[in-house]
Amino acid sequence: MHTMDAPATPHLQPARGIRLVLGDQLNAAHSWWESPDSDVLTVLMECRQETDYARHHVQKVLAFFLAMRSFAKERIADGHRLHYLPIDGPDAARPMLDVLRDIVTACGASEVRFQLPDEWRLDQLFQEAARSWPTELGVEVHLDDTEHFLTSRTDLADHFQGKKQYLMESFYRKMRKQHDVLMDAAGQPEGGTWNYDANNRKKLPKGHVPPAPRLWERDVTVLLESIHGAGVATVGRVDAARFGWPVTRAESLELLDLFVQELLPRFGDFQDALTEDSWTVYHSRLSFAMNAKILSPREVIEAVERKWRETPQHASIEQVEGFIRQILGWREYMRGIYWAKMPEYATLNFFQHDRKLPSWFWTGKTGMRCLQHAVTQTLDHAYAHHIQRLMVTGNFALLAGIDPDEVDAWYLGVYIDALEWVEITNTRGMSQFADGGIVGSKPYVSSANYLHKMGPHCAACQYNRQGKTEDDACPFNSLYWHFHARNRDLLERNPRIGMVYRTWDKMPAPHQQALLDRGDAVLANLESL
Repeated sequence: MHTMDAPATPHLQPARGIRLVLGDQLNAAHSWWESPDSDVLTVLMECRQETDYARHHVQKVLAFFLAMRSFAKERIADGHRLHYLPIDGPDAARPMLDVLRDIVTACGASEVRFQLPDEWRLDQLFQEAARSWPTELGVEVHLDDTEHFLTSRTDLADHFQGKKQYLMESFYRKMRKQHDVLMDAAGQPEGGTWNYDANNRKKLPKGHVPPAPRLWERDVTVLLESIHGAGVATVGRVDAARFGWPVTRAESLELLDLFVQELLPRFGDFQDALTEDSWTVYHSRLSFAMNAKILSPREVIEAVERKWRETPQHASIEQVEGFIRQILGWREYMRGIYWAKMPEYATLNFFQHDRKLPSWFWTGKTGMRCLQHAVTQTLDHAYAHHIQRLMVTGNFALLAGIDPDEVDAWYLGVYIDALEWVEITNTRGMSQFADGGIVGSKPYVSSANYLHKMGPHCAACQYNRQGKTEDDACPFNSLYWHFHARNRDLLERNPRIGMVYRTWDKMPAPHQQALLDRGDAVLANLESL
């Protein structure tokens, strides 16, 4: 086990250029780092502005600070000048650009460079600095690309110009062709099919336990004390003596190799499976390293495709395509939606939902076994896989009519990989359908039947998955029908939902009313479920 202190930085000396690197811009392959320049000073800051815009999981704060410290030390070792401001320093509570402005003045700099941020709130700050600092400070201000994504901010909007709905599959096929990923010599998709999602929805076989996740143990006690000593409020839990997430470039590459060699062969089959025997299943856990830009999407995609081409029997095309689609398709697509639709996207509330998120989302103390498990796992590990996020916690929040602002704040805070550009489009769009169908073609909701089909939670639950209107009936069952009944005017013309309303209309009126009454009772007692 080892610790990772903040790099020691000397007193500020004159510099011609100042560069700011954010905690999610840790791209060692960026052109900024091609050769050291003794007249350029790079600044990294641990600051309250970034720890406090959401109430973050303690492991998320630790992971970003550890990754920043590792990145800074590597750049210093390469010969770059770097000024690092730790969370327990005197400037941590000040606005980030106020601190940077003082550094620019103290160094007598004539040029400031930012990398384009991935969050709207920071983009607005940087754009304002680009407008005002040349006059106020007498410096040139440049905004450079992060050299990370496979698309520009506007590529997706340009692709769907004039369209109301942005179909991911259309964009994904464009990306496959453009980047020559999983394409054969004739320019057709390998295997003859673009998308194998229908093949990748298996439940784990009885008794099957996925391999234990690889952990990188380090003692973070000192850093944790600094974070809390600075007044940063966090959620979740951490074993400070055995922090397990990979936060360096070397560790992230090791995790990528581990995924390709050991987990990829079964990733697609079980990517939707729910289990209580593993918190990672066959998922890669690469999302933090990618979202912090420690790993690039291109190198991850290439590693997976290269393994498949060199050793086709190692993993089937279904596993490989299913994983690559998440990165080449979904990840780039969600970023494109964000930049096409912000800032209005953050206000969308198609169903006008306004209920508060139950407090047990912050404790896991609920009798619903699937939610208890997903929330507790989240608090323990700052992680849940996409079906837990979409069809357990997200499904419940949508059926219960929770305010999308509340849902956004939770997802943005509790997950180690959550940054607004990828969180809000997945949560407000895909999960909550609050965008009215920009991202998804229908709301993703289910009764207990789906949850029972995909995992074991129902067997140990205090609620009866087969019950519909009884006091011990699974809340998902009545909420499912209550949601569709109360939103009929908004949903019944959706061609993908017609079967739901045909089934509802065939029910006897007394049974319909009993479902609505049970749904009313559940909604009136969300805190005590």
